[in-house]
Amino acid sequence: MNFELTSEQQAFADAVGKFALNELAPGALERAHSPHYPWEIASKLSAQGLLGIALSEKDGGQGGTLMDAVIAIQEVAMHCPKSADVVQAGNFGAIRTFAEYASEQQKEKFLPDLLAGKKILGLGMSEPGAGSAVTELQTSAKKVDGGYLINGSKVFSTHSPEAGVFLIYLRFGPGLDGIGSVLVERGADGLTIGQPNSFMSGEEWSQLYFEDCFISDDAVLLGPGGFKKQISGFNIERIGNSSRALALGRYAFNKAKEYASVRKQFGKDICEFQGIQWKFAEMAVKLDAAQLLLYRAAVNAEAGLPSAYETTVAKLMCNNAGFEVANEALQVMGATGYSQETLVEYCVRRTRGWMIAGGSIEILKNRIAEEVFERRFNQRA
Repeated sequence: MNFELTSEQQAFADAVGKFALNELAPGALERAHSPHYPWEIASKLSAQGLLGIALSEKDGGQGGTLMDAVIAIQEVAMHCPKSADVVQAGNFGAIRTFAEYASEQQKEKFLPDLLAGKKILGLGMSEPGAGSAVTELQTSAKKVDGGYLINGSKVFSTHSPEAGVFLIYLRFGPGLDGIGSVLVERGADGLTIGQPNSFMSGEEWSQLYFEDCFISDDAVLLGPGGFKKQISGFNIERIGNSSRALALGRYAFNKAKEYASVRKQFGKDICEFQGIQWKFAEMAVKLDAAQLLLYRAAVNAEAGLPSAYETTVAKLMCNNAGFEVANEALQVMGATGYSQETLVEYCVRRTRGWMIAGGSIEILKNRIAEEVFERRFNQRA
């Protein structure tokens, strides 16, 4: 059992880190405080081969591994936390589910622009009445000549203010087996995109309204019965979520470490106070433990889609560690950490959101308990 990166992985990490330092670190503060998607960064990352890392070469990807994509997120985030979101969008979540199940025609239509950083794929899962209980979604697809009419709405949709195409979870019929997904392009008749709303992190989302929105038959990604496949692909999104949460926690940790090494109070560096030392000891343990669980989930997924249990454990640990470390780093830095002159307060706000997105930490605990007891616990009334 080896807990170190291979020589190839380390060389890749070094190369990505050098690129991020030279090309992404400048402007990182301003970029993080902008609600807009950084298209110029997406173009740079694409040119560097950092979008579609784990997608097959025949689909336009790099043919690498999930571990490579995790390394890329972590190295990029160490110099520009906001740019890590672009690496996520080009490797995990909706794009990975799309690449796993899309037809050749669908891939040819959308993947070139997505992997070139010219377009981004939005994800529509949550609804006003369906959040963690995603199987209660009401957005529907009714069969008509040549396609379907979609009716319903979506909230909190990732990248919705700027996405060029949306992967929408909806209902073709009743029950679990009636759930599937479709692709809806921005500008489609019957699709209305609401005014942007802001999360605490500064990231924006828009409500999506479907009123007899017509899509053709070839816009169906996974038809009735596709829900379980969609959720299995969603486990990959959790690896990306975990990677960013952990990376931003480590970014804040490093900034606080630098600060504690030079900030003087009562005549000495504050790192010489035992209370500060204990904070860093606890933060270091949390980061190391989360890192190992993340690597386990990523490495063991190379034979196929990730283990639901291992990705759930990794996300729970990385979400908690990322937020707790970023929050403690802010405390160490005091008013400097709380100020928007640094990105530490941004890391706190951003990591807090990932404790909700992609499966709340409470839902994650439910899933872990089901593995422990080897049975399903029905949460419904």
